[in-house]
Amino acid sequence: MVIERGFHEVSGADIPGILDEAARQGVPVFTLSTAGRTDKEAFFGAVRKTLTLDPPLGPRMVWDALSDSVWGGLHELRSPHVVIVWPDARHVAGAEGDFWIALSILRDVAESLAEARYTSGRPTQVSVYIAPASSAGETAPPKG
Repeated sequence: MVIERGFHEVSGADIPGILDEAARQGVPVFTLSTAGRTDKEAFFGAVRKTLTLDPPLGPRMVWDALSDSVWGGLHELRSPHVVIVWPDARHVAGAEGDFWIALSILRDVAESLAEARYTSGRPTQVSVYIAPASSAGETAPPKG
């Protein structure tokens, strides 16, 4: 398996292979867990528990502050590659509200940290893997 930079929606069955390959390559992995919730509180909680943040987040939940903190924390790791896995999210298609904002932040962080011009010549290849949580009541998103 190849770990690719950027934002990817994968099946839950792909996650073990991604984790194994990251371990084989010595790439730091951060696994966000929101128990299938995709609201603002769940996402902020998962990020606070899981990711290295710089600057630290205060008690308020401000999206711009979260984005800056995630970006700074990943950049300060000084690792050339980082993997973020969110194995209990929802399908990305049709994302809206808080879930759309959370996904946008992860996409933006992955894109901007890859740019030498934004990182003082020290880019970080961020690979984000979103896997929809499966449950008995889950239905496929509508087509079109």
